[in-house]
Order: sequence, then C-alpha cells, then structure tokens
Amino acid sequence: MTAVRDHWRKQPFIASPLLRYGLYAAVIVYIGVTVATLPIDWARVSQGLERAGRIFGGAFPPSFQRSGLLIDGFLESLKIALLATVGGVFLSIPIAFMAARNIAPLPVYYLGRGIIIVARSFHPVIVAIVFVKAVGFGPFAGVLTLVVYSIGFVAKLLAERIEEIDPGPVEAMKSAGAPFLSVLIYAVFPQIMQRQIGLSIYQLDSNLRASAVVGIVGAGGIGATLANAFGRYDYDFALAITMVIVGVILISEAISGAIRKRIA
Repeated sequence: MTAVRDHWRKQPFIASPLLRYGLYAAVIVYIGVTVATLPIDWARVSQGLERAGRIFGGAFPPSFQRSGLLIDGFLESLKIALLATVGGVFLSIPIAFMAARNIAPLPVYYLGRGIIIVARSFHPVIVAIVFVKAVGFGPFAGVLTLVVYSIGFVAKLLAERIEEIDPGPVEAMKSAGAPFLSVLIYAVFPQIMQRQIGLSIYQLDSNLRASAVVGIVGAGGIGATLANAFGRYDYDFALAITMVIVGVILISEAISGAIRKRIA
C-alpha cells in the first residue's frame, strides 16, 4: 500500500477565490487609473532630468573648503537635538501618565490622549513652518518643533507601556494606604524605567535626523546650511554637507543601537 501524505498549505487571507481575485483586479485597475489620471507634464520632466544632470555634475567632487561653516551647522543641529530630547522627554512623562487608562481618571485620560493625537497629527516640517512664523528663523524654532515631535512619539509609547505594567505592586501600595505620588514612584516607575531609557536614546537619534530636515525651512541647524548652499548653487558644498549628515546619522544609529542592546 502507498502511504498518502497530507501537505499542509497556508490558508489564503480571503477564502473565496472569486472575491480574492476580484479584489486583486480592482486594485490593479485602481492603480492604473490613478497613474493614468495624474497630471504629469512629461516635457517638464525631461527638462528636470537635464537640470538634475547639471546639479549632479556640479556636485562632484564634493567641496570641504568651508569646513568651519559645516561644523558650526552640525554643532547647532546637535544642540537642537539635545535640548529638544531633554524637553520632549521631560514633558512626555506626565503626559504619558495622563494618557494611561489604568492610572488616570477618564477626563484626564482623554486630555492626555488628545495632546498626543495633536502632537502626532502634523509632520515636523509643518510644525517647523508654524514655529518659524511664530518665533522667527533660527534654532529656537527647531527646538520647539522637535519638542512637539518628541511628545508625539515618546508619550504615546510610554503610555502604552504604563498600561501594560503588572497591577500587583500598584494594588498592594494602594491597599496599604500609600499616596498617589508614592504609588507612581515606587510601583510604576521601576516597571517602565527600562522602556523610558530606551525611548529617550531612540528619540535623541531621531531628533538628530529630524533637525537636518526642519532646518531646511528655517529652523536652524545643518539643514539651514544645506538650504543656503542650494540657494547659492554651491552644489559641491551641498554634497559635502549631505555626506556629513549621512555619516553622522550612521554613527549615531550604531551608537544608539549598541546602547539599546545593553539595556534590553
């Protein structure tokens, strides 16, 4: 007798073949219609390719002659990232407790979640434009922008970590009559401290990257130096700045990754 072997097959996400292939066809048709109806000016695209050729042709070899200006811009970005991380993390902690359903009463919970939603609703470039209009060009606008950016990320993840804590120590301290602040310090903080440190390190790395972006709209840092280089058609200096930004981000990513592994 020949043994019959049953081969296991992963079940498709949509069981009905008609519905599954119909969905595939609808997606393909939608993508085709979307591409066909995009207002693409192919003549302008061809001209843009020529301009791109001139830009890349003028960018090589990169020029590091004005290294002092480059270093000043990078140091300003580093200061922006450090100040924004400290300020953002400092503000994120109470907001995270406000947005934790197992800690805060319902009205405070909704307020905390509302602050996080607002902070996460806008891209840092849009926030940077608002602050540049409000407080003027320079690094202060960049710091304020990245503080808002940090709150949207750190407060959300920290609030989710608070909601996942072991309720045993909290209930034990409450049953012993401990005040609310003592419960937070001795029952909640020890359970979230590792996550808080990891989030702070990651946010510093993220703010260093974002500081190069928000500077392009006038919020200071190396991004402002890059925007000025493009404005003066100094493409070789712009390429040097871009290379430094990529190098610094790679180094910071490696350092922050190593630190996160050690505390994990």
